[in-house]
This record gives sequence, C-alpha cells and structure tokens, in this order.
Amino acid sequence: MEYLPVVIDAEYVTDYKIKVTFDNGEKRIADCFKWLNGEVFEPLKDKVYFKKFFVDGWSISWPNGADISPEAL
Repeated sequence: MEYLPVVIDAEYVTDYKIKVTFDNGEKRIADCFKWLNGEVFEPLKDKVYFKKFFVDGWSISWPNGADISPEAL
C-alpha cells in the first residue's frame, strides 16, 4: 500500500499560498489558487475567508467543508 502523507501544520504565506508541513518532515509551499474552482471553493477566493483554513487531522480544510487532499498539496 502506498504511503499517503498527513498534514500536521499549515501557515499562511501570501496571496493563496500556504506553507504545509507533513508528518514525514517534508515542507512545501502550496499555491492553492489553481484549485479554487467550483461552488465549494468559491468563498475561498475572498482572501479573508481563505485565511480561515485549519489542519483537520489529515489535510487542510475550511469552515464551509472545502478541503484539499494532502497528495495534491
């Protein structure tokens, strides 16, 4: 079975970029703008709302239920 990374920390960088830390120690800057299509992601285009992301135990989520899978990050 393939290992799937788990997000353990995330912090806002700038624009739609988030610094993500995975459970294996890897860190990346994810530019999330490319994923902001579709009804559930529409509120995230507002940067104030975008900054309300949180680590949900495996990836990054927002209060409206939007999330981005860790393998995409």
